[in-house]
Amino acid sequence: MREMAHVAEWKKKEVEELTKIIKSYPVIALVDVAGVPAYPLSKMREKLRGKALLRVSRNTLIELAIKRAAEELNNPELEKLIDHIQGGAGILATEMNPFKLYKLLEESKTPAPAKAGAVVPHDVVIPAGPTSLAPGPLVGEMQALGIPARIEKGKVSIQKDYTALKAGEVITDQMARILNALGIEPLEVGLNLLAAYEDGIVYTPDVLAIDENEYINMIQQAYMHAFNLSVNTAYPTSETIEAIIQKAFLGAKNVAVKAGYITKETVEDVFGRALRAVLLIAQELPEELLDEKTKELLNAQAQMAVATAPQPTEEKVEEAEEEEEEEEASEEDALAGLGALFG
Repeated sequence: MREMAHVAEWKKKEVEELTKIIKSYPVIALVDVAGVPAYPLSKMREKLRGKALLRVSRNTLIELAIKRAAEELNNPELEKLIDHIQGGAGILATEMNPFKLYKLLEESKTPAPAKAGAVVPHDVVIPAGPTSLAPGPLVGEMQALGIPARIEKGKVSIQKDYTALKAGEVITDQMARILNALGIEPLEVGLNLLAAYEDGIVYTPDVLAIDENEYINMIQQAYMHAFNLSVNTAYPTSETIEAIIQKAFLGAKNVAVKAGYITKETVEDVFGRALRAVLLIAQELPEELLDEKTKELLNAQAQMAVATAPQPTEEKVEEAEEEEEEEEASEEDALAGLGALFG
């Protein structure tokens, strides 16, 4: 490449090595390693071993390597990764899909102390309760910022949960001192994924940061809707054929019972329906016309109705009594009105 003609030999070799890595893996991600101390970075390499290859280099060399790989692979979509190079970039090459990779990187992050000028990734909440802090000037600083702190039993106590910072806000010097004194670590140390490429698509963090539970619920709901649609339209599949047959059987059975068509499956329901109809008629007949068996059935039916009837609560009894009193009062008012009308 012409642009490499007058550069140091080590840079040429570095670009060649980066190009080889990019061409060898189906998923190429850019990560920001700026601000990650050496020890946490080494721990990250250990966690990624066997899952992904991390190569930290200069941004300009990474850009050249992506361009060369895109040309050699005849893949212009890969070159779009260049737009996401920022900070202290590094290449993360893997066979893991971008969503799993993003989740792995997020789970690998560890809490870090507050630092003035840093942006917090999440809301920072100072929890209510006693602290180990002794009284001092810091209490006045807390109160000046609106933090509900006071002295209790010789220690600083936070009266209620207080949101000290919203996600995306910058930590001030004063807030950093307070958070560090309270032992609250609002920052995270780890690799920030800038973008990931796979199969012609560049994924950004906002796309990769999905709520798994929400998506599982959506898939479950979609499955149930599809299942119900298949059953209700009698469209047989391996998952719905049993439910379709059961629904058809119950529908046929209901038709047979209402028509009084007796089979071994419907005989009990047909006679039960007929018995209920007979008992409804018997309820309207004088008692002297009923035999003992019919009386027993009617009594059993009445007891069953009482046992299954919902019991009135105290509130409902009070409401009923109030309604009765209102009805009695309205009747008295009506009688008084009639008396006045006719003298």
